[in-house]
Amino acid sequence: MGSLAQLAQQKGFVVSGFDRALYPPMSEALAAAGIEVFEGFDAAQLRPRPDLAIIGNANMPRGHEAVEYILEHDLPYTSGAAWLGDAVLRERWTVAAAGTHGKTTTASMIAHILNQTGLDPGFLIGGVPSNFPVSARLGTGRCFVVEADEYDTSYFDRRSKFLHYRPKTLVLTNLEFDHADIFDDLDAIQYQFHHLVRAVPRSGLIVAPSRDANIEATLKRGCWTPVSTFALQGDGEEEVDSTIATADQWCAVDIDGDGSRFTVAVNGTPVGTVQWRLMGRHNVANALAALAAARHAGAPTAHGIAALGSFAGVRRRMELIVDRPELKVYDDFAHHPTAIASTLEGLRARVGSEFVVAVIEPRTHTMSLGTLRGELANCCAAADEAIWFRGENIQWDVADVVQNSLVPASVETDIGRLTERIAAFATHGPRPTHVVIMSNGAFGGIYQRLRQRLAPQA
Repeated sequence: MGSLAQLAQQKGFVVSGFDRALYPPMSEALAAAGIEVFEGFDAAQLRPRPDLAIIGNANMPRGHEAVEYILEHDLPYTSGAAWLGDAVLRERWTVAAAGTHGKTTTASMIAHILNQTGLDPGFLIGGVPSNFPVSARLGTGRCFVVEADEYDTSYFDRRSKFLHYRPKTLVLTNLEFDHADIFDDLDAIQYQFHHLVRAVPRSGLIVAPSRDANIEATLKRGCWTPVSTFALQGDGEEEVDSTIATADQWCAVDIDGDGSRFTVAVNGTPVGTVQWRLMGRHNVANALAALAAARHAGAPTAHGIAALGSFAGVRRRMELIVDRPELKVYDDFAHHPTAIASTLEGLRARVGSEFVVAVIEPRTHTMSLGTLRGELANCCAAADEAIWFRGENIQWDVADVVQNSLVPASVETDIGRLTERIAAFATHGPRPTHVVIMSNGAFGGIYQRLRQRLAPQA
């Protein structure tokens, strides 16, 4: 919604809005744009009468005082996804990145590649790409890159948001069960993804992993668009399913251990080498998908490979927030057991035998409900220690994960105490220590606390 506000402002609208809580990086981006925002709702925020109210899908059900005010006063309203589709995307070549994991990073890569190629794309991304000063812009080129989320649109539209986008180039990064608060099972998610697939024209392109059984099953429900596949050497790329691979096959070969360097091959022919600052095999896969999508949208592969060398990542995706000789602390958005595992595996490959600590707040709807607690017990295997924070919204006993953890684990319930535990690694760590803090929220302000607690002494 913060990104939509920036787009609406760029289109010439006067924009204001509110949310239950505001926190960086989006609060900073909105302030920099001069968009007036409020924490909490007051009816005065909707006076004078707006031309249009855009209602988000988070914490805005029937019964919310803002929703009830809009309905009672007959204010014109729509959803964020519907407004984006109608007001911005209808006249653009839409490049959409969808999937359970990696869509923010992949969308950011595509936008960066197109921008470096001189195509001046518009984009709307759920995070803040480090290569851009904003999370959304209109751009002047024909392409618009959007992070395509499968979450429902609004209280009055239960379809997935991405069904409003009608992409011409569609990336499917992966597909797993998530969002247990709105989807009953994986089949319900696949149903929405298949409707997205059905919206891509024959002249378009779908980019998908070659060995993802859930995506394969989704495409086999019916696909009318060419499909390019991507795979990593050693992950089964030799066995690409011919029923899916109807266009090019992209593969990463000669991958360095931490994923910081790899060669790109298209249909078996090496076309260039990427050397960049990101880590992890999951990001190598994201890069292949981005290169394939960007080429379809007009960026030559050689330009894409060169552009990835300057790709700086996304805020809150392994963002280094404390950098001391004996302690490095990262802010990461990992919100699912698979994302947690792949992030930690990437860090382990980079730092070798140095000490790795995972600090996790399982605050997403899916994790807070305990739906994936079995997978959570195994997701920190690449770390040396795991600390689980149990906030007030957690509806299950996190001690279950600790008891079954593959690495030493503990539960913390106090932000101040957790801050001191992390800070102690700077002087009492067993060896150089890397702490990855994983949450999709503000985590009680722990990031600011740690920056202040571990700031260099004057």
